[in-house]
Amino acid sequence: MHRDEFDQFDDFEIESQIDEWEELSESSDNAFLAALGRQNDKPDEIEASLNELERLADTAGITVLGKYFQRRNKPEKGTFFGKGWLQETSQTMKQAGDGLLVVNEELSPMQARNIEQDYDIHVIDRTEVILNIFHNHARTREARLQVRLAELEYQLPRLRKLWGHFDKERGSVRSAGGSATRGMGEKQIEIDRRIIKRDIARIKRNIEEIVHQKLTQRKQREKVKKICLVGYTNAGKSTLFNALTDAGVLVEDKLFATLDSTTRQLKMEFGGNVVISDTVGFISNLPHHLVASFKATLMEVEDADLLLHMVDCSDERYEDYIAQVDEVLKEIEAQDNPQLLVFNKIDLIDANLLSLLKKKYPYGVFISAAEKTNLELLQKKIDDTVFKAVTLKLSIPYSEARLVSHLHETAQVLSEQYTEAVIDLEVIINSEEKYLIEKFIKT
Repeated sequence: MHRDEFDQFDDFEIESQIDEWEELSESSDNAFLAALGRQNDKPDEIEASLNELERLADTAGITVLGKYFQRRNKPEKGTFFGKGWLQETSQTMKQAGDGLLVVNEELSPMQARNIEQDYDIHVIDRTEVILNIFHNHARTREARLQVRLAELEYQLPRLRKLWGHFDKERGSVRSAGGSATRGMGEKQIEIDRRIIKRDIARIKRNIEEIVHQKLTQRKQREKVKKICLVGYTNAGKSTLFNALTDAGVLVEDKLFATLDSTTRQLKMEFGGNVVISDTVGFISNLPHHLVASFKATLMEVEDADLLLHMVDCSDERYEDYIAQVDEVLKEIEAQDNPQLLVFNKIDLIDANLLSLLKKKYPYGVFISAAEKTNLELLQKKIDDTVFKAVTLKLSIPYSEARLVSHLHETAQVLSEQYTEAVIDLEVIINSEEKYLIEKFIKT
């Protein structure tokens, strides 16, 4: 088979599997949320964590009936929660008409299987909720491939749980001699494991081709400065992106509204051009395999000349979110990229808090992307950081009038005065172009 035909076959087969995740994850619309509170966890931290899980559940279309937590120094190896707590929770859920238990951490395959089998509780974990959201929000081929890879890598070690229900309902098959043989589920697990490993390899190859294409594009635009919006999910990245570029990117008050990286050209105040990209939002406890799956999208972050780290300053946990984003940046080896903290949603906080934030983060920029407040200041900061813009006074002879025209295109001209001998200007110019006017600078 020709390579192009093989690639088309791969894409068709991968696309035809998209709905499988929904079937495997099909659950009740109602759920109870559960978390484990370690000894040092404060009650308000646990509550905030469960509130975030509730927002994730809402984005996934799940109605939350209640939120619970258990205090334990460490998770129970076999069931995550303690036996008594699970028995009580199972009773509560049955009285409410069953539903789903959503756990605010990633469960091991054994823990999920034991909770379902021993306590008759349909359980999913935080990772599965995030994957469902990613599945529903992926639009481009790139995003769909990356999400499908993460889904398959999550499913692979959990096949026993998925097929265990089959044998439990049907009973194991027995041979003519009466001895027990492997159940239907056990046989299917082996088949599914081979299929999933094959599909993982195919998707990884497709993603590597996308990465290769992006590397080629990167070489073609090496001289163009690149800015990337990063931040905790729902910090307002897409709103700012639209405000700066008029791109019309979808903006929703939901977690992970943006999965596909969007790039536009942005003309700066003094005439320089940059490429700006909007990316997927980060979140606490983001599974490593999910970060790895989004390698192609996160290349934009690794390659950026400046990261605009967006922070929702109206959220009382903003400090934790800054730390979580920095952790993900470290994981993708982008922690050393120049970074500008952009505190968004200042229209939602009072003047006292804004004053305190400015004292605490003197190098931050405080904006409202929705109200388009202080966007000029933000652009000036970008100029200063990316282009190291400098303000200069110049005296240019009339014989170099062409240079004056060039400055009007590539710099910000603050003042311009024509005298008998020269043209006096004050400009803000990219330091990389300073060499053009070096001999005309007033000392």
